[in-house]
Amino acid sequence: MDRDERVVHELVSEYGRTYAEDAGIRLRDTPQPLYRLLVLSLLLSARIRASVAVAAARALHEDRLDSPRRMAGAPWQRRVDALGRGGYRRYDERTATQLGDGAELLDERWGGDLRRLHREAAGDTGELRRLLQEEPGIGPAGADIFLREAQRVWPDVAPYLDGKALAGAGRLGLPEDPERLARLASGTEPAVLAAALVRAALDKQVAEDCLRRAA
Repeated sequence: MDRDERVVHELVSEYGRTYAEDAGIRLRDTPQPLYRLLVLSLLLSARIRASVAVAAARALHEDRLDSPRRMAGAPWQRRVDALGRGGYRRYDERTATQLGDGAELLDERWGGDLRRLHREAAGDTGELRRLLQEEPGIGPAGADIFLREAQRVWPDVAPYLDGKALAGAGRLGLPEDPERLARLASGTEPAVLAAALVRAALDKQVAEDCLRRAA
């Protein structure tokens, strides 16, 4: 095992956990978990700690705001309160509005089913990324977050290693090329690799720990 393979092994072994898993989402190619992932992606894309975004996603689920119809049908204040219970207070009012508007759009245009959006893109990842950004509150960062995680159940997207994941690779001294990284992580799900690389990009200590272990 060469140096790069050791680094990837240590990274995945210690930090190979998707953000969907953190939020308690058992990701499947079905409407509800995909919608919960979309909500999580919106929350994570704000300038706020990932742990807070995950906690807010869990709070929305606990309040049964876990489908487009339930989210759109809930009073605005209920969405604000759920976000607040998750500690998501800095952006709670704007985000509550975006969640309501986005749920309405998803229900009206794609029948509340993100698989229809996926089919509309017809295998074009760039088009899929563009369609996701039609959702209020989902910008380029949010679309990237969603696709990094969704590649677990949408294999036609894989390997999806965006700029943030590749920044993590750079911090670790690994090649900043998706195909080469996928080969180094042979046997590792691309979604798991992507999440681990993002953790290295966001936290210098993660990278230092992996480099120390691989030395």
